[in-house]
Amino acid sequence: MTYFDVFNGDADGLCALHQLRLAEPLNSTLITGVKRDIALLQRVQANKGDVITVLDVSLDKNRAALRQNLELGATIRYFDHHFAGDIPRHEHLEAFINTHADVCTSLLVNDYLQGAYVAWAVVAAFGDNLYEAARAAATPLNLSAEQLQQLEHLGTLLNYNGYGESLDDLYFHPQELYLTLKPFSNPFDFIAQTAAFQVLSQGFASDIEKAKALDIQSNNADTAVIMLPQEAWSRRVSGVYANDLARQYPHRAHAMISHIENGHYRISVRAPLQRKEGADILCMQFPTGGGRKAAAGINDLPPHLLEDFIQAFQQQYSQ
Repeated sequence: MTYFDVFNGDADGLCALHQLRLAEPLNSTLITGVKRDIALLQRVQANKGDVITVLDVSLDKNRAALRQNLELGATIRYFDHHFAGDIPRHEHLEAFINTHADVCTSLLVNDYLQGAYVAWAVVAAFGDNLYEAARAAATPLNLSAEQLQQLEHLGTLLNYNGYGESLDDLYFHPQELYLTLKPFSNPFDFIAQTAAFQVLSQGFASDIEKAKALDIQSNNADTAVIMLPQEAWSRRVSGVYANDLARQYPHRAHAMISHIENGHYRISVRAPLQRKEGADILCMQFPTGGGRKAAAGINDLPPHLLEDFIQAFQQQYSQ
């Protein structure tokens, strides 16, 4: 029997797996990648009796590989909060899927584990820009304002590390970062004791300052579009900067547009925090689009569709 852990390379995927393996330790084959690399289940070729755990990647984007691995005789547990479409019924599939805008995968795992490692779920919720949900989940921990801020910063950094066009853009391969997290049941110990935290903190501080110097090229009361330069730093910081803008301007939707190597565009969309809906529906209108209600994206948008996207984005969020 082989165990596979398939997880998104962002804060939510990392912390979801970390909670689960703190509670249920085992040796597994780890499968992950940059945040936008979500067709992960197709990398698994299971045999009968193998066990696959999938965390924080869309079932809809992995549907064919899911069916294939079930047919091969694997048992699959699936935790996620992205658009799923129809969830197959199968005796070897256990699905924990909730697409509510205030839920992330780590919060689902936290419920599954009955709060055993809730501090890591709080980290993930902050990383996913779910600040109210993070603070609510943290209530039983009785943390100080300074401690909450530390968990918020850690969540931001873990999320920051997941963004990039390729693994070369990242400070740490998500698998390496997970293995660095693995010994720590307490996130405050990870913050205090690891060089990885310091590396990410310094990199983030530098990148976010560059991002804040960019012009917002198209904005009105309801929407803002930011064109990012074709640089590794901008690819790393695009998602967390979008989250930052969403918190600063909670009535406004934001679209971060990055150039990628093939001449196309990669787009991150944040719905207004006052109206956390529609980002997934908007992005799924375009090739390679997907995500969740409050935050979604398009991985590879051809140039001739850019104006169509901007128009659809502005129409979606016009009051």
